[in-house]
Order: sequence, then structure tokens, then C-alpha cells
Amino acid sequence: MPEGHTIHRIARDHRKFFSGERIAFSSPQGRFVEGAKKIHRRPLQNVDAYGKHLFYEFSSRRYLHIHLGLYGKFKTRRLPLPAPRGAIRLRAVGERHGFDLRGPNQCELIDGKQYRAITDRLGPDPLRDDADRNRAWERISKSRTPIGGLLLNQAVISGIGNVYRAELLFETKIDPRRKGCDITQPEFEQLWKLMLRWLPLGVRTNRIITADAKQLGKTPATLLQSERLLIYKKNNCLDCGAPVIRAALANRTIYYCKRCQH
Repeated sequence: MPEGHTIHRIARDHRKFFSGERIAFSSPQGRFVEGAKKIHRRPLQNVDAYGKHLFYEFSSRRYLHIHLGLYGKFKTRRLPLPAPRGAIRLRAVGERHGFDLRGPNQCELIDGKQYRAITDRLGPDPLRDDADRNRAWERISKSRTPIGGLLLNQAVISGIGNVYRAELLFETKIDPRRKGCDITQPEFEQLWKLMLRWLPLGVRTNRIITADAKQLGKTPATLLQSERLLIYKKNNCLDCGAPVIRAALANRTIYYCKRCQH
């Protein structure tokens, strides 16, 4: 499932490409025909991201809400677009660019009240200027749920997925099985600061990078795929060499070092 940096990257690009345009929408697959008709050629005012949710604003009362889920994908291109092939839920054709959307978990038209209901149930998004980290700390500090589960809970913090979860906890040396109420506030502040550093880098580079490129004598853009991460899907801990533990936590596989994380 795409993590928050990917969704913010799409929002950034689509805002640049399509804002102010009267986009031609269609549903080649046929599953969003009526919705496409309602926004066809209406001026797009803004594109925004909140966690893993995308919102295309056409007016204060009409939004296109997209959540990619596990299988959803965008393909954005310069015009002309090729002839539709396969299950394209939504096709958008602007003045110079267009996109195809396939397999989203959600693709729906909502009103302002529904938009607020979605955003109100989400935790703070570190990539947004309005993020209130104190809301996340309040939830974590009172919870007996393992921190490895809380980080994936979008009602606690928005946009963190399985890769960032493992990397954040490894860098801060926190055992993913520790209860939220056992996390100290300085530890939480360290986690939040890492989010503020890593997620914007993910937006800029369009990939998750948690390793320090300077230590390898490189730039983020020149890192090999095998060099970008600290512990996710690694066999051995980069710090102590111990075997990396793989275990199920919150229905996802967590990677951690039992020796270094406590």
C-alpha cells in the first residue's frame, strides 16, 4: 500500500498539472460512469492529500475522494494518452497532461460534510502544515497497544505505513512490542522529528529513503535500492550484525533487531 509520501507526491503533481483546468473525465471500465459525468469539464480548484487520502476539490460542496488501498495505481502522462486498455476506473484528460486510475479501494464523489467526516477521523499528518503532534502523543501515551501497531493506525498518525514503521522504530531503538503508554515523550518527539525529515524527502525523491546518503559518500538520488533503508527486509542488523527478527504485528510483518531495540 502506498505510504503518505506517495500520496502527497501525487497531490503535488496533479495540483501543478490540473488546477484551474476543466478536465475531461471518463470511466473506460464503466464502474464510475455517473461520477465522471458529474465532474466532467468542471473547473478543478485544488488537489490535496491527507495521510493516504486524495481529495480533488471542484467546489466547497463537491470533492473526488480517492484512496488507493493495496492495489490502486495512477499513471500520469503528457498528452496524448494511449487508447484505454484494461480496467481503468477513471481517466482524466487535461490541457497538457492526463492520468489513468486503476484498482483504487475508494473512488467516490463526496460533499463538504463527508470530506470533514473523513479528515476528522484521521490523526495528524506530518506532511501537512496543520499537523498537531500533541494529538498523536495524547493517543499514544494513553494506549496499551504496542507502538508498532499504533504507528500503522491512521487515526493516531496519518500516512505512516509498514516501511516507515520499521525504519522509525529501528532508528529510535524502540522495540515495536512496547506499549504506547511505555513510550516516553522524548522518544515520541524523536519519532516525530524523523517523520518531519524522512517524509518530505520521500515526496521529493518519490521513494522511501531513511539511510544517511552522506555517510555513504552519495546523494539521495544516487543511492542504490539496497542502500536506501536501514532494517526493512534486511537479513542482519546494520548496527550489531544480529539477525533481523521478522514477526507479525498489526497484521503486517515488522522487522526489528532484538538486540538493539528495547
